[in-house]
Amino acid sequence: MLPLDGFRVLDLTRFLSGPYATMVLAELGADVIKVEQPHTGDDSRRLAPKVNGESYPFAMPNRSKRSISLDLKTDRGRELFLHLAREADLVIENFRPGVVARLGIDYEAVRAVRPDVLYCAISGFGQTGPYRDRPGFDIMAQGAVGLMRMTGEPGGRPAKVGIAINDIAAGATAIYSILAAQIQRSRTGEGQYMDISLVDAGLAWTVWESGAYFGAGEVPQPTGTRHRRSTPYQAYRTADGYVTVGANNDRLWTRFVTGVLDRPEWLTDPRFATLPDRMEHIDELEVEIERLTTTRGTHEWIKLLDRAGVPGGPVLTYDEALADHHILAREMVVDLEHPLIGAMRTIAPPTKFSGLDQRVRSPAPWLGQHTAQLLRESGVDDAELAQLFAGGVAYDAHPDHERG
Repeated sequence: MLPLDGFRVLDLTRFLSGPYATMVLAELGADVIKVEQPHTGDDSRRLAPKVNGESYPFAMPNRSKRSISLDLKTDRGRELFLHLAREADLVIENFRPGVVARLGIDYEAVRAVRPDVLYCAISGFGQTGPYRDRPGFDIMAQGAVGLMRMTGEPGGRPAKVGIAINDIAAGATAIYSILAAQIQRSRTGEGQYMDISLVDAGLAWTVWESGAYFGAGEVPQPTGTRHRRSTPYQAYRTADGYVTVGANNDRLWTRFVTGVLDRPEWLTDPRFATLPDRMEHIDELEVEIERLTTTRGTHEWIKLLDRAGVPGGPVLTYDEALADHHILAREMVVDLEHPLIGAMRTIAPPTKFSGLDQRVRSPAPWLGQHTAQLLRESGVDDAELAQLFAGGVAYDAHPDHERG
């Protein structure tokens, strides 16, 4: 039994923010029905690399779901969607504001058939404000909240965070908002409309940066791998790569300089004796530390750091991270069998519950894989089903493929 067993979701989202949120809900037990337009479906289905015609990037955040493909621009397509909505606990979409109203599937339309529905709208800039109609992807949101001006090396060009951080922030915000709304509904019987934007979600994650700005007017600048408030806390060059060091308090600093670097004189060096001293002379400190760290390989330094009880580690490439024995021991890489791709791998849910079997439940569906199944569940008979497919209202990209 999973906590969201019996919780049905109509997922109208595309790309990453919404699909990430509904992936997590699905693996907590929700029946997530991905509603896609015929022929093309979710825009991310076009992303390379593809195996046997199926997008691998699409498959990652869309696992554990069912797919129905309906033409919502047709009257019958809308009717079928709203019929499904009668049984849905949540409708989630990430269209630009106004699009769902024109399609006749907005909150008011859904609430007319399911008064206590939870409805979550994710967009670039939100449903209100002067930028509400502006299209926005992750990179626009990163730029709008200042992340690109605080990422990268000092003096360099603005840099994007290596992953779609605002997309994931919006998805994570949607997850906890939906769970909170469901708890509230269980108490009051009332539905909820949730307006989430990539910009708001990313801005909400600038916790320490906002503290520095509101407290002292500091505008965060790029610092490379350095911490803004303490040092040594960064990646240092070694003989064969980089090593991260987190000796960011006096206790760890003492261990680092005596047990790792063998430089006890730094404890009384006026440049490095206190944290304010070290921050004031951070450039000199980096030079002095790297004079030493470049004399040995990364893993030699990690052994010394571990022995001294100082946080540290390698700076891995992504392929090295996925092959790391700790990652594999934590079972963070999962093997699946996709009906079209075949054998494939994905990343596992990150939480290890003591009494909850949260896992990848199934591979991502092909476009419209469950259209016939879901319409039959909604009471559509075989004669009408054939008409819907023939008329283009309903769609299945592989109607003759074995579903397993």
